[in-house]
Amino acid sequence: MKQEKKHRGVFEKDPGSGVWWIQFFDAEGRRHREKIGSKGAAIKLVELRRTQRLEGRKLPKPRTRPLMFRELTDAALAYSKGKASYQGNVWRMKNLLTEFGNCPAEEVTPQQIEAWLSTRTEWAVATKNRHVALLKLVYRLAEEAQRIKYNPARLVRQKKENNARIRWLTDREETALRKVIPLAHLPEFEIALHTGMRRSEQYGMQWEHIDFRNRVITVPKSKHGDCRHVRMNSRVSTILSALKDNSRGTGRVFALQIPRYWFEPAVKAAELKDFTWHCLRHTFASRLVMAGVDIRTVQELMGHKSITMTMRYAHLAPGHQQTAVEKLIAPSATTTATDELEAHNDQEPVVQ
Repeated sequence: MKQEKKHRGVFEKDPGSGVWWIQFFDAEGRRHREKIGSKGAAIKLVELRRTQRLEGRKLPKPRTRPLMFRELTDAALAYSKGKASYQGNVWRMKNLLTEFGNCPAEEVTPQQIEAWLSTRTEWAVATKNRHVALLKLVYRLAEEAQRIKYNPARLVRQKKENNARIRWLTDREETALRKVIPLAHLPEFEIALHTGMRRSEQYGMQWEHIDFRNRVITVPKSKHGDCRHVRMNSRVSTILSALKDNSRGTGRVFALQIPRYWFEPAVKAAELKDFTWHCLRHTFASRLVMAGVDIRTVQELMGHKSITMTMRYAHLAPGHQQTAVEKLIAPSATTTATDELEAHNDQEPVVQ
């Protein structure tokens, strides 16, 4: 078997990787290394560099160490600080760093990103999209700062989300969930269920924004960037009053920013299927509709910018609607309708 010829100054840094490097010395004896790619290209380039040295031509400056992905992430978190997405981005960034942190930023490929997302089968489409959005932000800011020339996230597309999906809590499910939620976190659950606040709104809530006299919680900056006011019923007012009595009454109402650490285990223990924290907001809206609250008021209470979003709940409760249509066959209604039909038939001319 013919042994493969070795070429001086050409080497594979990681044997078997297929990525080849060259090494050469300039006229002053300084060592240069360059990452090339294929072995054939490396052989050609090392010979070119030696020729350039002999001819006295200026050699390219040695390449600096490539930027790692983890070195680009601080700018993205600083950019999102103060926004409603910040706490979620902190959690999402941990996932991105676990996967790409030690990769050279410009060597990550769109295919690599797509393959990673496909392995996260436990994530909903929306969760994957939020990770992609953060990844795009990391690379966009690095590109704008001229820290990188290649942006692999640019070619990754976000998937279409099914925003029409409605999942709400039945009475039986609520009973099961209450039994397994840690006692210390029941106030958080109750407030979500009785206000319909978005997670970022609830966990960004500060004592100075709560008006107990008028039973109003002010959200200085909602999802749409506007200030909005959330109404408190007597239950929420009582819970918050008790929490305030047991706290310093300053700063944030809840120290923990992301409830998934206790909420998701509780959902699993209660054996609820396809249920997330946001479903508590759906539950708030659906119960209002079933209680007969008009859709415009539901829109205001939910903080929806467009009533189109609220209309998703208009046909949410089949059981509630069934009760309504069953009223058509109540005894009095049936008798009246039958009498009218018979009277109408008596007046109809007979066609021969």
